[in-house]
Amino acid sequence: MAHFEITPRQARERQRQGALLVDIRQAHERASGQAEGALGIPKDELEAEHARHLQAPDAAVMLICQSGQRSAATVQVLRAAGYTDVHSVAGGTTAWIADALPLVRPRLDADEADFLERYSRHLRLDEVGVEGQRRLERSRVLLVGAGGLGSPAAFYLAAAGVGHLRLVDDDVVDRSNLQRQILHVEAAIGQAKVESARERLAALNPRVVVEGIRERATSANVEALLEGMDVVVDGSDNFPLRYLLNDACVKLGKPLVYGAVQRFEGQASVFDAGRHRGRCPCYRCLFPEPPPPQFAPSCADAGVLGVLPGIVGLLQANEAVKLLLGIGQPLAGRLLQFDALAMRFREVRLAPDPQCPVCAPGRPFPGYIDYARFCATGG
Repeated sequence: MAHFEITPRQARERQRQGALLVDIRQAHERASGQAEGALGIPKDELEAEHARHLQAPDAAVMLICQSGQRSAATVQVLRAAGYTDVHSVAGGTTAWIADALPLVRPRLDADEADFLERYSRHLRLDEVGVEGQRRLERSRVLLVGAGGLGSPAAFYLAAAGVGHLRLVDDDVVDRSNLQRQILHVEAAIGQAKVESARERLAALNPRVVVEGIRERATSANVEALLEGMDVVVDGSDNFPLRYLLNDACVKLGKPLVYGAVQRFEGQASVFDAGRHRGRCPCYRCLFPEPPPPQFAPSCADAGVLGVLPGIVGLLQANEAVKLLLGIGQPLAGRLLQFDALAMRFREVRLAPDPQCPVCAPGRPFPGYIDYARFCATGG
C-alpha cells in the first residue's frame, strides 16, 4: 500500500476524529450507496476547484472512489497543489462495503433512482454518461418489422433506454416465428405482432413508450410513419419495402439502419444519403435493381438459421444507438457481411453512385413508385 493510502477502517477512525471524507465518484455512482458521512464532490470538480471545497492546505482530507484508483490519482493532484494531509482510501467503496462499514443512500425521487440504477453501466461510459442517456430517452426510433430482425433490435433499443419506439407490422404471431422472433412467445400465437412486442418491451423497460402500428408500410403512409423519428431501423424481409424505406429516408433526411438475412448469411449497413448527399450511399447505390425473384427467395422458402437474425438485429441496434448518441464510426459507406457457418465477417466498401436516381446530389426526388411491380420484374 502506498504511503498516501489508508484502509477503510483507518479512514473511519480518522473521520471520527474530524477528518473530511470526500467521495469523488459521479452522482449516479453514489446513488447505489456511499460511505456514511462522506461529502460528494466529483473528481473533476474537486481537482479544478479544490480551494472552494477544501479548508486550509494542512487540513486532514481523505478521498474515496469505487476501487481506489481515481482517489489515488486525485491525491497526487492535491498534493502537488500544496495539500499536505490528504490520503486515498485503498480499495475504495468496494473495500468499505467489504469491511461492513456504514453505508448510506442519497435521497432521490423514485424516477431519478430508477434512471440511475437502470442505466448505471451506461452512465459509467464517458461516451454516454448522464447527458447521453438523457439524449437516448429523448430519441425516437421507427422500427419496421417486429419479426426476426426487429425482435432483437427492439429488445436492445428498449433496454438501452431509447425513449420512443414506433413498431410497424401488420402480421400476427405464428408458431413458425418462435424459432427466431424472440419478442414473441407461445401464448402470443394469433396475436398481432406489434401488440405482443409492446407487452414484452413494456415488461422489460416501462420507461420506454412503445407505439405499435398494425399496418403495412406503403407509399401512402410511409412519410407519416417516419414523421418525428430520429433513426429508422429496417427489419423488413422483402425488397419492395426496403426500396420504399430507402427512398423515403433519402427524401426526408433520415438515417436508415439496414439488415438482411437468408439461410446462414446476413448483412448490415447504414444508409445515410439523405443527410449526406454525395458522401454516403443509399440502398439503391448498392442494389440499383432488385435481383430476379428466383434468386432472392424469402426465409419462408429458403429457411434461416434461428440465431442469425439475432446477430444481425443486434448489429442494427448497435448502429442505431451510435447514431442517436453521435459516437463511434457508423456503418455508412460500408456493408458488413456475416457467414454464420464459417463464423466470419467481411467488410465491403460502398461508394455513392453519382448517377443514383434517388440520392445523386442536386437530383430532385423522383417520387414513389410501384415497388412490388419494380421488384417483381427485377427493375
